[in-house]
Formats: sequence, structure tokens, C-alpha cells
Amino acid sequence: MVMNFKEGRWNHEINVTDFVKTNITPYEGDASFLAGPTERTKAVWNKCLEALAEERANNGVRSLDPSTVSTITSFAPGYIDKDNEVIVGLQTDELLRRAIKPFGGIKVVEKACRENGVEVDPKVKDIFTHYRKTHNDGVFDAYTEEIRSFRSLGFLTGLPDNYARGRIIGDYRRLALYGIDRLIESKQDDLRHLTGPMTDARIRQREEVAEQIKALKEIKVMGEQYGLDLSRPATNAQEAVQWVYMAYLAAVKEQDGAAMSLGNVSSFLDIYIEYDMAHGLLDEIHAQELIDQFVIKLRMVRHLRMQAYTDIFAGDPTWVTEAIGGRFNDGRT
Repeated sequence: MVMNFKEGRWNHEINVTDFVKTNITPYEGDASFLAGPTERTKAVWNKCLEALAEERANNGVRSLDPSTVSTITSFAPGYIDKDNEVIVGLQTDELLRRAIKPFGGIKVVEKACRENGVEVDPKVKDIFTHYRKTHNDGVFDAYTEEIRSFRSLGFLTGLPDNYARGRIIGDYRRLALYGIDRLIESKQDDLRHLTGPMTDARIRQREEVAEQIKALKEIKVMGEQYGLDLSRPATNAQEAVQWVYMAYLAAVKEQDGAAMSLGNVSSFLDIYIEYDMAHGLLDEIHAQELIDQFVIKLRMVRHLRMQAYTDIFAGDPTWVTEAIGGRFNDGRT
């Protein structure tokens, strides 16, 4: 580590809040310090504008892969403009290409694909119909006859079978602050302490923690595909932004919740930016470039949706919500 943050940087316990409270520099000025987009950012954004125009011209879906089940590592690395990108990573191997996520429900995926003029790969359909139980299958098994009746008649909407993933908010800052290896170590410690009578609840919790460890290992592999060593903490502002985005990217590769919120990352990233600027490692122009390209990547997030989703929400929105700023209990901004 080249960074030398204040005490509290390396608590044994995973604690991002303590890091932010200890190291944040409150700001009460105006926006006069801001810089405009760099030529690299403009080049990347122009490629996005071209792709967005193609997406609109193609009834809202530029490209669709009906054969590859989207996981953290199932797609090869994707780039918008590799020579000009300072923050890398796409959900699939091509800008604005949508992927299938049948773990939630194969029928939803089938319908969304059909509405866009393609059919789900027969092998995928066979696996998720006969061999792999989906979320929707489990929900319908749990429904009582009364619930099914109310659903069929349209009295109840927003039920878990068609709103399966709901709102998902992760703390993506952890990857930048601790690195994958430290997070895996923490989860392995959790698993060691989940002992005692093997009740249904404890068995399920052990299984879920084991799945978390597997996912963290996959994120590390995804990073390697882009030439990034996510095993360690971020050592500068560029890595901090990149690491946070990699964690979020892993989430949107696997999940397509109606709201895949980002949480509060601006205060966190500002700490790294302030540190690098104070030590002559970064200027305002390149700090702006990092954030601009980060935001571009967030704006390019796409999920495969049925037309009904578009109708309900008057378009094809993705809620990548960022909670900017705020105030501590002690009055500091």
C-alpha cells in the first residue's frame, strides 16, 4: 500500500463506515473547481452515442445473446473504446448487448427473447425446464390456491414471481477498501463460526456464505480477464473507482433486479481522489475523467426485459441509484 490514511484504515472487522468517517474531507464550496470532459472521455462517449442510436433504431435492443447464461465470468471482456477507456468493464462482450438470466425464471426470459425476434437456446431451455429449478418455480410451489386465484384475476400485482429480484443494494466499496482476498478471509471466518445444531436456518446460512465465497473468487477471475489484480485493496483513485465498478459489474452480470442501486460511493471515492491530489498524483481534469467514465459505464447497464416491464415503467429504466453527500450525526457534511 502506498496510501497512508488515518488510524482506523485497517480494522479487523470489515467497516467501510469507519473509514469514511475517519478520512472524509467535508466540502462546502461551489462547483467552480470542476473540469470538463477530456478528449478520451469524449471519444468513449461518442462511441456510446452511436451505439445508443443503433439501440433506438432497433426497437430498444441493440443486441441480444440468447445462448449464454449471464454469470460473473461467462462473457469475454468487453470494451467501448479500449485505447481511451480509463475505467473498463461491460456486462457482456459487446456494448449494449443484453444477456439472459434464467435463474429467475425461464418463461420470463423466453418471452423477452421472443418479443425481440429470437428464441432461447434449446439447451438452455431444456436445462432450466427439466433440471434446474428457477426462482419462479419455487414461488409458484409456495403459493396457495387463494394466492394463485388472486394473481390470475389481476387483484394482486408485484408478486415475487414477476418481481423476483426487487431492490438489491450491495456495498460495492468493500472491494476497493479491502480487496478480494481480505473479503474471502472474512467470509471464511464467518463460515467457521456458523457451527452448532444443524437447523434448517443454519444449514441455509452456511450454504449462502459458501456461495458468497465462490462469487468473490469469480470476481477475482473477472478482474484478471481485464488485467486487474482485485485480490488486493485499491492503491490510488483510479483503482478505487475501477474496483468499485468491478464489484457493481459483478452484481449486474448476475442479477437484474428492478433497482440495482449503487449506494453511497461518492464520499468514499472522494477520499482517494483528495489523497492523490494532495500528493501530486492526480489533477482535477483526470479526477473528472475517472468519474465521467465511471458514470458512462453505469449509464450503459442494460437488462433483458419483457415489453410489459417497459410499458409499466414508461421506458426501459435501470435504477443505478447513488446517494450523494449527506451529513453525519455530528453535523459534518
